[in-house]
Amino acid sequence: MDYIAGEILYFNKPLAWTSFNLVNRVRGVLSRHIGVKKLKVGHAGTLDPLATGVMILCTGKATKQIESFQYQTKEYIATLQLGATTPSFDLEKEIDATYPIEHITEKLVRETLQQFIGTIEQIPPTFSAVKIDGKRAYQYAREGMEVEIQPKTLVIDEIELLDYNLPSITIRVVCSKGTYIRALARDIGIALHSGAHLTALQRTRIGDITLDKCMEYEDFIQQLTNNTL
Repeated sequence: MDYIAGEILYFNKPLAWTSFNLVNRVRGVLSRHIGVKKLKVGHAGTLDPLATGVMILCTGKATKQIESFQYQTKEYIATLQLGATTPSFDLEKEIDATYPIEHITEKLVRETLQQFIGTIEQIPPTFSAVKIDGKRAYQYAREGMEVEIQPKTLVIDEIELLDYNLPSITIRVVCSKGTYIRALARDIGIALHSGAHLTALQRTRIGDITLDKCMEYEDFIQQLTNNTL
């Protein structure tokens, strides 16, 4: 493979790694493998540290294709805990409030999910990389500053309830670029007149690239070592 001319690699991002962690490690390993000091490597679509799943990495001249991947439809499997919220809308922060869930039924959940299908307006999470006046939103949040984040227009193509086991539900979401599944969890909780936050998230598809086509980082290292990649 010619990593300088450009290759496209599909990874299953490990839990607790940032997207930058994966890019940085792959860049370092490939640079040593091919004997160059610096190799251009980028990714198409950030995943939060507590999320796993499909990440597309482009090397060399193939980094020019990153934008085309970013605009492709994405699919996620998300597990939500109802009746509780966190400042980050996931497990990065501790629960800050609890709400009743006695009124929630499977029928209500299914009906509520349908409200989110189509073109919607979504306010990104406070703990996100959205830029406000030159700074990331999470930087303001960590400093304890409140800022107004403008809503973004996005498209939810499909939402399917996969599992209902209160206080937990698992959903499958097919959506456009720019969708924050953490923010979707927040909004689902509000629509159910309760709270909600993410407890697990896996990206299962970007465009035609599905999870079964992705490498584990350890397997990638092994294949490089064996010169089979």
